[in-house]
Amino acid sequence: MCLAVATPLATGLAPAAASHTVPIGGPQLAAHGIVVNYPAGHHRRLPKVPASAFVIADASTGQVLAARDPHGLYRPASTLKILTADTLMPVLNPDQKVVASRRAADVEPSKVGLIAGHSYKVSDLFKALLMISANDAAIALAQATGSFSRGVGMMNAEARRLQADDTVAKRPNGLDEKGQHVSAYDEALFARKALTIPTLMHDESLWVSTFPVRRHHKPVKLWNQNLMLRSYRGDLGGKIGWTTKDKTTFIGWARRGGHTLIVTMLHTQPQTEMVYAARLLNWGFAMDGEVKPVGTLVHPLSTVAKPKTGHSPATSEARPVARLAGSGGGMPGVPLAAGLGAVGLALLTGGVILLVSKRRGSRHNPAD
Repeated sequence: MCLAVATPLATGLAPAAASHTVPIGGPQLAAHGIVVNYPAGHHRRLPKVPASAFVIADASTGQVLAARDPHGLYRPASTLKILTADTLMPVLNPDQKVVASRRAADVEPSKVGLIAGHSYKVSDLFKALLMISANDAAIALAQATGSFSRGVGMMNAEARRLQADDTVAKRPNGLDEKGQHVSAYDEALFARKALTIPTLMHDESLWVSTFPVRRHHKPVKLWNQNLMLRSYRGDLGGKIGWTTKDKTTFIGWARRGGHTLIVTMLHTQPQTEMVYAARLLNWGFAMDGEVKPVGTLVHPLSTVAKPKTGHSPATSEARPVARLAGSGGGMPGVPLAAGLGAVGLALLTGGVILLVSKRRGSRHNPAD
């Protein structure tokens, strides 16, 4: 039995616009309300979740088990940091030193406390980004590509590569910005990509770590904001976001019995996100293989080749990340110009990648 409530929501940026084209992931994902294909006979009902949009999916098979307004456009808050990590972690040298800019040091609110003019290791910045949602670390990591705009451009290129076409990134920390939005479906694509990056998932699983804010001073402790690490069996990590406009957003992963599930939620009540994420995950583990999927998480597009070059020296200070087309592997995060059409163009100029985003025909109306 299929349940599909197609009443547009009044919250968020905008519901998915009516379209004559099949949405990415399958036709059922065009619904604005709850969509789930219950099996015949007795079955476990999907829990009531006070989120404007959510997706519960099997990471291995890509099957979307249930969803609500999966392609509706919403502000991401700090869950956008998963896209930041997906994009930049594979291309930045973890031992690279980044000098904190005034722009990074002055950002508010949540921050690890970067001091302008001081240098920090990329690997430490990623821990601060993922464990305590440090907004200053996000800016420093974007600038480690050579400039803030280049880092954000790489994020948008990676979104296009993942076929996360509902996404427009404006700020690497997810703080509100006009024109910035994601969907619950796209965030599931971010989450699935994250599972392929061992260092990212390692940082997500850490309960406590340290961060050297100032040289020759005692490092500060970082305590993971995701309490599900200690309270939910099989939890692999999670990213919480919150702003006044966005309410609360969440991305999480859990593994039980050989199944790895992804849960994403947008525009839910603050301080309830982990409770309802756990309920969706419990339902997913009980019903995975029982319900007919309502859609599929699509595979990424191909990537450009990465040259066989060494890492930048550990003492380098915020050197631009240069990756040219050539032989020897793939570079996650930057789409190949050839064959992409209007998905995105990577212009290789002077040894540095300049990213120009050209979106495919969107399924939605523009939203701020």
